Amino acid sequence: MDTQYVWKEEFNIGVASIDQEHQELFESINKLFFFTAQKKGGWAGGKNSRRSCRKGIALFKEHALKHFADEEAYMESIDYDGIMQHKRIHKAFRENTIPALERELEQTNYSPEAVEHFLGVCAGWLIGHTTSEDQAITGKGVRTWENLLPGEELADLKKVAEQLVYNIFSLKAKLISDVYNGEKFGNGLYYRLVYETKETGKKQEVLLAFEERLLVGTIGDVMGKKRSGKLDTAMLHAARHTMQRFSGRMMEYFLKGSSYKLKEESLLSYAQFQAVFETEMPVASLLFDTGEGYLASCILTPRTAKEPEVGTPINAENALNEVEKYLTEFKEQEQAAPRKKILLVDDSITVRQMLYELLSGDYEVEMVDSGVAAIRAVALNKPDLVLLDYDMPICNGKQTLELLRSEEFSKDVPVIFLTSRSDSDTVTGVLSLKPSGYMLKSLRQPEIKKRVDEFFAS
Repeated sequence: MDTQYVWKEEFNIGVASIDQEHQELFESINKLFFFTAQKKGGWAGGKNSRRSCRKGIALFKEHALKHFADEEAYMESIDYDGIMQHKRIHKAFRENTIPALERELEQTNYSPEAVEHFLGVCAGWLIGHTTSEDQAITGKGVRTWENLLPGEELADLKKVAEQLVYNIFSLKAKLISDVYNGEKFGNGLYYRLVYETKETGKKQEVLLAFEERLLVGTIGDVMGKKRSGKLDTAMLHAARHTMQRFSGRMMEYFLKGSSYKLKEESLLSYAQFQAVFETEMPVASLLFDTGEGYLASCILTPRTAKEPEVGTPINAENALNEVEKYLTEFKEQEQAAPRKKILLVDDSITVRQMLYELLSGDYEVEMVDSGVAAIRAVALNKPDLVLLDYDMPICNGKQTLELLRSEEFSKDVPVIFLTSRSDSDTVTGVLSLKPSGYMLKSLRQPEIKKRVDEFFAS
């Protein structure tokens, strides 16, 4: 791997000691990447080579942990209001990510591939953290997921959700992500609920997503309809009440004793569900695998009055009609000739919306805003084509494609770059990864659509 991370002036936050530590961390990662590249064919130096690599990684880890402590001390000295969230991110990396990577290193006896994986994850985390959370310390950037619950509360909410899954479905849930961002997984049922506290009138919005096979395998089984393998009207009514029970219990914990009532509910299409994640900031957003299907539970910041409503509110008068209408549309989508699936990967919401409007008439389109989210989206709902931007934070387009090519589930997924970069170094640098094409964003929209159509026609 020829990876080299270049420190850029815009990464500086304006605090000399922290900026210097960031640069040194980049340099230490680059040295280890270079060392690993030389040993890709095997550890020619035997034990001495492994010992040198082990020592290099230990020094990097020691430096990173010292940097965390120094950075936290600086945040305390300026009374930074985001310090608790920032500490939580450091703690998760220190206590979860690094130990998991170290176990892989030990299990593989520090193989070059495991070392490369360690460095790739650490480098991606460092770049993303430096260009978002660290920039926010001095007001140069906006914190990502800044409204998330503190770590302890989020961990408790996860336990509540896991217990609910067991109580309601008799299944053990495994947390897949605590920053679920609306990625699609199979055929899903999407549900929005709005609660209101009686004391203050404050509203709280909840989104739930249940994979169809989970509902059929549990609710359908109880109703003696599992064999059909498909949702029907009775199951959908039962699913609504099941989801109300699930979200209501989540609210009991989240609102901590406040009296509340369900103010509004609506069934959503996936496009409506995904659109919410384009405009709202989650307080908690959890994705679970039950072994029988996926489910997601998302608590969001309340919508403002200026934002359009999502979905048709269900009430006592229209419940039967809305459920029938939703089920009819759900079945029509399943029975229609399957449309090719395109994943749009771009950190610009403007570009994503433009491409969605351009392509969604003929294709099933999913959108994500980063390379990291793209990996998860491909794993959950393998697309027929990925349209990939190059310049993105955390993982750029080349790094994203490298990760896709390194995984068994995604190594053959077609990827076309759609980027503003036209320099020969960038284009040449991705050719070895065998993309299916390279388009410039400066192309007229009809030309972009034409080239996508031609790709699928070939």
